[in-house]
Amino acid sequence: MNDLEFKRTVLDPLSDSFCAAKWYNATIWLGSGQTTSCHHPPAHLVDKDKVSINPRLLHNTDQKKADRAKMIAGERPAGCEYCWKIEDMGRDSVSDRVYKSKIYPITTLKEAYETPPEQDVNLRTLEIAFDRTCQFACSYCNPAFSSTWVNDIRKHGAYANLVSDGRNHFTHTHDSAQLYRFGETNPYVEAFFKWWETDLHRTLQELRITGGEPLMSSETWKLIDWFKTNKNKSSTRLAVNSNLGAAVDIDRLIQSTRGVDVEIYTSQEATGIAAEYIRDGLDYPAWQANVTQLLDAGITVHFMCTINSLCLPTLRDHLLYLHQLKIKYGKSKVNWTLNILRFPSFQSPLVLPDHLRMRYAAVLSELLFQNRNNPFWHEHERNHLQRLIDYLDVVKTPHSDSFEQPKLLNDFRQFYQQYDQRRDKDFGTAFPELAAWYNTL
Repeated sequence: MNDLEFKRTVLDPLSDSFCAAKWYNATIWLGSGQTTSCHHPPAHLVDKDKVSINPRLLHNTDQKKADRAKMIAGERPAGCEYCWKIEDMGRDSVSDRVYKSKIYPITTLKEAYETPPEQDVNLRTLEIAFDRTCQFACSYCNPAFSSTWVNDIRKHGAYANLVSDGRNHFTHTHDSAQLYRFGETNPYVEAFFKWWETDLHRTLQELRITGGEPLMSSETWKLIDWFKTNKNKSSTRLAVNSNLGAAVDIDRLIQSTRGVDVEIYTSQEATGIAAEYIRDGLDYPAWQANVTQLLDAGITVHFMCTINSLCLPTLRDHLLYLHQLKIKYGKSKVNWTLNILRFPSFQSPLVLPDHLRMRYAAVLSELLFQNRNNPFWHEHERNHLQRLIDYLDVVKTPHSDSFEQPKLLNDFRQFYQQYDQRRDKDFGTAFPELAAWYNTL
């Protein structure tokens, strides 16, 4: 069945706020000891003393159990606002709770619904980060997820005069994101490997390793080696989130995963100089070469497009590039998603003026129309593109905590002026279509 039918006939009869991610999916940052059910709700802290006794509490936290109870009752957990905003647009909009649930058998969805919310459940999909080591400092990232961002703040100090960034992404080094120095015992990492060896490797459908840049972490290679030597012990698929930068050892990755069921996820949402501006540290041709090398080796690559205000001028070209990869390597080997950025809110696509948003919505509408019957496009890709078009047209604020537009525009200008100075970049050169508007701020 298609995504909308799944929502109407499977999810909503259980509860019109039910999402299987609260039971079966998690992201866990072991460096900070935090977790969430997907990337939309805010992360929260895991009790380090409790997980030393019961490692399953890396996922089964009190917060998640409270949210499960709300979903069973048909209530909307506040942290899941991203999906509620999408669904409230109307237009038969499909939110991520559909995609996060559809990957599991229908019988397991009913099992989750019938399980007492206070009971521990076994994960089926898990994204894990060992630390924040990363050679990139992307514009929409921050020191909590990138050691290069940490170095930026240490060298230049806090970004000044930002008034809408309530989460203080760019004002300090986020030391709480890396609680333990390299070489120190991390109880969260210990709990993970204890859980993994006991039974987690038996229950997971997919384990995805993220970061930072995970291929710069020794713990990542430790897990890859485990998969290599225990191929018949686990049916878990292995996935790795990588920025595929020039410093990433693609040859080692390909050699180390021969015979392992592995897929690569990489973030990219623009082309050329625009991509290099947004994702500081990126060498775009080197990134393309690494993508080609992986695909030539028969490895599936998923492209996670983080939709921010600066990617819209070249997003169409990026999707056309991915389409050419589909034609060469096959529909199943190249997949993409459009994930709409909400934080920091001054980098949201909604900060753009109406005439620019409508211009890009029209460009994307034409692209969608031209590919409405294209056999190389997945259903979720068409749905994601339609969702973005509707978002640009209907939604006015990124989230309920966002400040009024003048403050967002102030921060947009203040941030990118300082970003240019610190990173030796030039906004107008990278985004000529946005330059006239930018210069009026």
